[in-house]
Amino acid sequence: MATSPTLVSPSRTTCASLLRQLQVIWDEIGEEDGDMDRMLQQLEQECLDIYRRKVDSSRKHKAELVQSLADGETEIANLVSALGETASFPQRVNGSLKQQLSALKPALQDLRQRKQARMSEFHDTQLKIAHICAEIAGNDLNSVDPTIDECDLTVKRLGDLQSHLKELQTEKNLRLHKVSSSIGKIHELSVVMSIDFSSTVADIHPSLSDHTQSMSISNDTLARLTSVIQSLRQEKLDRLCKLQDLGKTLMGLWDLMDTNVEEQGKFDHVTSLVSSSLDEVSIKGCLALEVIEQTEVEVERLNALKASKMKELVLKRQNELEAIYRDVHMDIDTDAARQTLINLIESGNVELSDLLSSMDNQIANAKELALSRKEVLDKVEKWKHAYEEEKWLEDYEKDENRYSAGRGAHKNLKRAEKARILVSKIPFMVENLTSKVKAWELERDMSFQYNKHIII
Repeated sequence: MATSPTLVSPSRTTCASLLRQLQVIWDEIGEEDGDMDRMLQQLEQECLDIYRRKVDSSRKHKAELVQSLADGETEIANLVSALGETASFPQRVNGSLKQQLSALKPALQDLRQRKQARMSEFHDTQLKIAHICAEIAGNDLNSVDPTIDECDLTVKRLGDLQSHLKELQTEKNLRLHKVSSSIGKIHELSVVMSIDFSSTVADIHPSLSDHTQSMSISNDTLARLTSVIQSLRQEKLDRLCKLQDLGKTLMGLWDLMDTNVEEQGKFDHVTSLVSSSLDEVSIKGCLALEVIEQTEVEVERLNALKASKMKELVLKRQNELEAIYRDVHMDIDTDAARQTLINLIESGNVELSDLLSSMDNQIANAKELALSRKEVLDKVEKWKHAYEEEKWLEDYEKDENRYSAGRGAHKNLKRAEKARILVSKIPFMVENLTSKVKAWELERDMSFQYNKHIII
């Protein structure tokens, strides 16, 4: 009986030992020599096929490694070129393909990471540039998708883009300042004229009144802001001019009708603007349409009253004129003057405002004339007093009982002493008064009368 084959550890089994084991098994089975030869040939062919496939697989793997090495070197070259690196190209090391690839991988991985970081910088910078450009152009920010040129990722190009971004950011800040300043001006104008500020700026661009949106800085927005400001300033000017004209008319009517201060005070907010320049007017609501309408109503009301009040005002001016003349002892024919005025008013042939203006001029002239007479009148009063004391002294000296111890004798004695001193000055008073009167008459080419009488 054949001996059983010796078991060999799989790790130490060789083709020859396996072949021997196979022959032993076949002998035990009793296989024919021809069959064994045929099976051996078949086995040999299978082994050859396995080796051939392995060779082909290894050759393909080698080609892939060679290609990977070439691709890696090409990628490194492209990355170095794109990044603009000045470092030398990594030298190929001696050794197997796997050793060469292993030596290449760290440099390739580093360059890839640097490219990714650089592309992130480019994307961030170009996205910001695109956003600002879109804001300036007034385009939709959601449609912004910058394209990055991966062939040029150099620091120089990135620096150029960052410089351009800084310029755009400066431009954006300037535009934001312009927009904010313009909105401030619109708000000031709106407040003065009581115009709806929110709707005004919302009509220019919704973002100007909606704080949840980024404020528009587009060329169109800036142009519309400028246009609205110009329009509002013109409207402000028109309203101011209209209100100033109404204010002047009011003051004229008040002067004509001697309107009391309390009534005038109701329109202080209007008359205070009469001499104001456009830029000085900043009080809230002072140029509102409601204010203009109220003032127009008041002017219409006063104009309606003016005709009925004019006769009363003219006669009041006449009273004032007569009082001035009366206070300085100038006599005028008041009845005739009053009748003349009444006839003029009732005839309708004279503009009452012109008549009032004429009366005001007469009053001004009368006040000036009265002031010029004051010094002379003072001297007249002193002279009259001295003259009256002279008459009293004459009567006193004729009284034989003047020295009696009667009641008041002591006071009369003192008065007499003073009267004698005063009477002694009468010649000097007369001379001085005469000089003053003549000088006054010469200066004004008219006689100086005191209650229709010539004094000297």
